[in-house]
Amino acid sequence: MAMRWEKLAFLHWPYPAEDIQSRLPAGLAVDRFDGQAWIGVVPFLMNRVRLRGLFPVPGTARFPELNLRTYVTDGKKPGVWFFSLDAANWLAVRGARTLFHLPYFDARMRLSETHHDGVEYESCRTHRGSSRARFRARYRAVGSSGRAPLGSLERWMTERYCLYTADRIDRIWRGEIDHPPWQLARGELEIDVNELCEGDGLPEAEGKPLVHVAEPLDVVAWPLERISP
Repeated sequence: MAMRWEKLAFLHWPYPAEDIQSRLPAGLAVDRFDGQAWIGVVPFLMNRVRLRGLFPVPGTARFPELNLRTYVTDGKKPGVWFFSLDAANWLAVRGARTLFHLPYFDARMRLSETHHDGVEYESCRTHRGSSRARFRARYRAVGSSGRAPLGSLERWMTERYCLYTADRIDRIWRGEIDHPPWQLARGELEIDVNELCEGDGLPEAEGKPLVHVAEPLDVVAWPLERISP
């Protein structure tokens, strides 16, 4: 699967590792930076979605997406774990839930540009049977973009080239992801509403987040590989 991620921001909060670990399947462990676990909210625009070598599928090529994520390892390779992925595309939600075992949810979403190259982003989960989860914020880059330094927290958070997920019987799967290194800038953020943690049964993230805004990049996601019996 090929795609392009645009208008993307990384919003990160330090978070109790035990609250994360209790939500993970056996075989995965919370990954930490200098002993600290983190949780991230990532709003962005999914664009040019298609199977590699083919034209975009009508109706699924461009839509907003909003992720709640953390960082895990299977003991060999660090990766990303998603608590939820909200998307404003009915077909994409069903396809991702079926093919990738990912917790995608239907949402009503709006993304628009503001002055000074900022982004105004709004999401309200509408998935049948799910808890309410709203998010509304404005963000923009401040200063120039560049690759996060080797060994930095920003690089540890963002340069992860696989995701982990679990199926209905808690077998663990890993999906490899290829893309160029992130080009990040410090960001400014105004949050009006953020209910993602509570909507996914987690304690509320507290304090001001670290904010980074990313340049667009092209991504390839490979099929899942099962890594547990």
